[in-house]
Amino acid sequence: MKTATFTVHATTDQSARWKRAAEAEGYASVGTWASRALDSYLKQRLVAGAPVPLAWGRGRVRAVLQDGPCDLRGLISPPFGIFHGSMAGPLRWGSTHAYSLVYLPSGRLLGTFRYAAHCKALASDLARVWVRWDGAGAEPPSQDSAPIVARHLSEAK
Repeated sequence: MKTATFTVHATTDQSARWKRAAEAEGYASVGTWASRALDSYLKQRLVAGAPVPLAWGRGRVRAVLQDGPCDLRGLISPPFGIFHGSMAGPLRWGSTHAYSLVYLPSGRLLGTFRYAAHCKALASDLARVWVRWDGAGAEPPSQDSAPIVARHLSEAK
């Protein structure tokens, strides 16, 4: 299992409260307690219907297009990627507005929109649904995602 390390700055009062909370709940360290507390916070946001915050950065998007798999420059926020283009292929930056959202594990295109913001909104909605499924598998849970994708496609017109 891959892990990541985070450094959190806290005041002395926060540190004392966090240590007491971790100890009261039976955790050996604040780090272990904080990881569970943060996961719990994100799940509560999902239950409340709040958008899931996604951090987007530049990267390589592997998408399955009409001509087969293609490795493209774009934006990524695993498990999603956005590239400038459509199922027909990539477009030159600055040309026609067409941005496609891709499910990175399979390279499947989820939708093509006029603006990248539409792709980001769809990804946030899908992330909310898929976190409930724990993101398992190379394919997203299609029975839950189809209505969300259809709604975003119709709203973007």
